[in-house]
Amino acid sequence: MKFLILNGPNLNLLGSREPGIYGANTYEGLCRRLESFAAAHGSAAACVQSNHEGAIIDAIHAAQGVYDAIVMNPGAFTHYSYAILDALKAVDVPCIEVHISNVHKREEFRHKSVTAAACVGQICGLGLYGYEAAMGYFLAQRGNPPAQT
Repeated sequence: MKFLILNGPNLNLLGSREPGIYGANTYEGLCRRLESFAAAHGSAAACVQSNHEGAIIDAIHAAQGVYDAIVMNPGAFTHYSYAILDALKAVDVPCIEVHISNVHKREEFRHKSVTAAACVGQICGLGLYGYEAAMGYFLAQRGNPPAQT
């Protein structure tokens, strides 16, 4: 499988931005981890991060016919980007929304996702493992589940 790992605003600051919430791992470390996870399962992962809504929409559009699945952490766009919602609906590439923190234990405005309606599901609160869980779900759907540990 080919995965597009799509990250929104401020995720490039992983490791330095609120490490008590998001952990000490860097964005580069996250990408290496997911690329390694994909390779260990005969797959590939490409990481894209942008602080700009239009760039995220462009990446979703470009995923059509190139990627088998999207794993997306839209960051703050989760709560108000109907444009990203529409982009996800416009392509035939399944997506799982991921959040590093448990958004339901945080500020009220973080409890509502407008983008999740276009996704297969949503994973939150599992730290960086949530990305691997999403990839594992898609691998299992293709008959290539990750080994149990």
